[in-house]
Amino acid sequence: MCAVYTEEARRREGIAGALLRFACADLSARGIDTLYLVTDHTSFYERYGWEYFCPVQVDGDPGPSRLYIHREPASRRGSREGRFDEV
Repeated sequence: MCAVYTEEARRREGIAGALLRFACADLSARGIDTLYLVTDHTSFYERYGWEYFCPVQVDGDPGPSRLYIHREPASRRGSREGRFDEV
């Protein structure tokens, strides 16, 4: 997933959150329980269970970005099929 963007008129409807939950559930169902993402945004991803991990330097960027980590809870690992209607 890269460069997620929601049209301004459709913001605050939970679209981005649903997409993030779907991706996490789908990957967990495939046995991938720890995910990482790099972003310059602060506080957005924390709403969806992501934790700030550390600063990282991305090639071509003038300053450091933020690396986040998401770990699927052990109680939910592999228990979801990753279907959109389940998120």
